Amino acid sequence: MLVLIKVLHILDSLNRGGAEIMELDLCRNARANGLNLTFVATGGGDLEEDFSNSGVEFVRLKRSLPVDLSLAAQLRQIIVQRKIDIVHSHQPVEALHLYLATRGSTVRRVLTLHGVYPGAKNDLALRFVLPRANACVVVSREISKLTQERGGSASQKFVVINNGVDPKRLQASERSLREELGLNLAADEKELLMGMVGNFHPVAQKDQLTVCRALPKVFAHRPQAQFVFVGGRSEAAPHLFDDCVSFCRANGIAERVHFLGKRADIANVIGSLDLFVLSTLREGSPISVIETMMMGVPAVLSDIAALSEVSNDGRYAVLFKTSDADDLARKLIDILDDRAQRARLSSEAKQWAMSRFSIEAHIANLLSLYRSLAN
Repeated sequence: MLVLIKVLHILDSLNRGGAEIMELDLCRNARANGLNLTFVATGGGDLEEDFSNSGVEFVRLKRSLPVDLSLAAQLRQIIVQRKIDIVHSHQPVEALHLYLATRGSTVRRVLTLHGVYPGAKNDLALRFVLPRANACVVVSREISKLTQERGGSASQKFVVINNGVDPKRLQASERSLREELGLNLAADEKELLMGMVGNFHPVAQKDQLTVCRALPKVFAHRPQAQFVFVGGRSEAAPHLFDDCVSFCRANGIAERVHFLGKRADIANVIGSLDLFVLSTLREGSPISVIETMMMGVPAVLSDIAALSEVSNDGRYAVLFKTSDADDLARKLIDILDDRAQRARLSSEAKQWAMSRFSIEAHIANLLSLYRSLAN
């Protein structure tokens, strides 16, 4: 008789981001793929209602202190009552509270690292929780390498499990963003629309300014092309957004560069693009790139290790030298002029992403890990 392993996942925030979107896809597909899941959130956000209606048992708690012993006690009660076998966190602070909640029990602990978290507090928390985790999941080989350098003797517990995306979520209204911007709805080699998805946040280091610096040359070559940035302005570092806006105004391209802010209709945005750009300085396994490939939109990516990995060493995307605006401009002009290359990337990248980065593949890999820990 097959006994389902009972698993608890936890997130500290339900704001819209890559890890949150992937966890939402996981919750929506857990039951159909044999995952007995309880999901706990210790902070709210834009996606709270979506998680509440995702089809798994949803528990909303509140963390009041950086290390909240009351929260740990509540988690322990949930774990005991539901007879949880495995707890799974996605940040060091979550892992710390799950450690306190399961200390002295037989419950196994898993930590997923979606990136390398900067700062002394995160580094201290990571060094504490890593040796106390039964397994550490990393979303790319590069994150594995960097985390092992910080984790010391815990390195033997690392396993790479790529992020997963639910293609059913990526149903876009046909080129709706083009209509919003007043562009020709039909395929038009003159009015090509490029775009990037990513918040203007110092931790993420998306480096939107490099894109802005490349655009004057691209627009000189393609006078009717347009570009959109999707992502929120950070209150902690507003200059990351303001510098981009100022550069576009100073260089006479402000009418063709659109700053759309936060959007909930990411599938509509990506589905409207002729070309996706990501100029990030640091990544784990970006959901936006996987979504882009699944939707058949060709991508131009900075050549950091994680993006090289997700694109199979550049086979399924165009890579440019990180932070090099001139190289980015050259690569954008080349791909905009090569319709056949864009068509090839669209087809082959979609097949690659669907086979490797589906939410079903992600859940299957998680279940395999959970069973090995339970045994």
